[in-house]
This record gives sequence, C-alpha cells and structure tokens, in this order.
Amino acid sequence: MLDKRRDFLAANAGKRAPMPGFVLLMRPRDDGDETMRIGFTVTKKIGNAVVRNRMKRRLRALARELLAERGVAGADHVLIGRNGGIERDYALLRTELGKAFRKVTPQAASATPEHPTTPAKAGAQLGKRP
Repeated sequence: MLDKRRDFLAANAGKRAPMPGFVLLMRPRDDGDETMRIGFTVTKKIGNAVVRNRMKRRLRALARELLAERGVAGADHVLIGRNGGIERDYALLRTELGKAFRKVTPQAASATPEHPTTPAKAGAQLGKRP
C-alpha cells in the first residue's frame, strides 16, 4: 500500500490511463522487489468526506478484484478518483479498469507468426491454381 507522498509523486511520472471514472497511474519501481503496491486518492473537488470515502471504497474493491491478475509485478499503481466515478455503475468501472490495465501494461512480443498464411493463401503465393 502506498502511503508516502513521494511514492505518489513518483507514480505520477509513469504511465497514465485516464478513464471517465478514474485515472490509473503505473510506474515500475526497478528495485528488484516484485510486490505490486497500490494507492488511492480522491480530491476535495469530488465532494465532502462521505463522498470521497465512498469513492475510495469503490476503488479499493475494484483493485482487490483486478490488481492480482492484471497488475504489473514490481510496480506502483495509483487510482485517482474522478468526478463522475461515484455515479458510474460498478460493472462499468470494472470494465474500464481492465481496459486501463491493458493500456499501461508493457506489451509482450507478438505470439502470432509474422506472416500468417492459410493453406489457400500458401498455394496462391506459390503461383499454383486451385
């Protein structure tokens, strides 16, 4: 769990995935520790303490569901609540968080061959007629 201001500021320098209900920040720590850390923040612009705490509870629940399977090992993740996030449907927020994780996750090498061919295309490339 992130609790120091310097950790939040460091995460701000990483990758960013803005969504309608929140913003996801992700920054690899590169310290050899594979633990995923998460932090939550909701500004006073969103509402009073009751509204902000409700938003943080929703963000914590989302992170509990998706961070273990979609988060980046050895990175800091920060979820920043946005103004429309409190009214959004939870299932929609969950979908958006999955999309945000795909945006900030380093892309692995493509598993498909560089020039996929079907048998029909292979024959056509050799100049054979069907």
